[in-house]
Amino acid sequence: MTPRTKPPAVVAELGRPETPEETAARKAENSANHRNRQTVNNLVFSLLATVGLVIIIVLAVPRGTPVDVSAPVPYQSIAAEAQGSEPDRLLVPDLPSPWKSNNAELRTKTPDNVDSWYIGLLTPKKQFIGITQGFDANDTWVASQVNKTMIKGTTTIDGVTWDVYDNRDSGNDNGNVDFAYVTHAGKSSIIVFGSAENDEFHTVASALAPQIRQLGGS
Repeated sequence: MTPRTKPPAVVAELGRPETPEETAARKAENSANHRNRQTVNNLVFSLLATVGLVIIIVLAVPRGTPVDVSAPVPYQSIAAEAQGSEPDRLLVPDLPSPWKSNNAELRTKTPDNVDSWYIGLLTPKKQFIGITQGFDANDTWVASQVNKTMIKGTTTIDGVTWDVYDNRDSGNDNGNVDFAYVTHAGKSSIIVFGSAENDEFHTVASALAPQIRQLGGS
């Protein structure tokens, strides 16, 4: 007995069996749709893997307050090595942490023929204050140190009287001399200048006062 051939399945959308051409087109469309889904899935997986890697890197980076790793300049020892080379002792303020120096040098053979001892300071508020001690300096040298600005008054700190130069509201480019104290003692002209606030200038002037008084300042 000859086996019966199974009739082709009726496709619901068509209401009849598919033709061979329709079957081939349907299979090709299904294959294309499958490849597209695989491509999209691969992109999603790659994106998730990338995001995960970024998160791991971010979590691995140490956190905390940025630290200034530059080593402070030992101005005390630099001054000790140079002591005796000038007519007055080099001034060395004793300042607490976190005050630190970023420069210190005895400047000789200068174009203005005035030797000077210089200390650059970084304040706890991240501002700048410089100390310059000129030896046997004249008024012209002092004027140049304060950008030829005018005295605004005087102040006395721990027994030392300072001329005050306040250029903060001048509207001019004053370089590093937004504010300055100037006094004289022995054969020294001492300038404390910079861009810090009044309390930090007061701290430096107070730290210098005992040594200035020893030089004969008042």
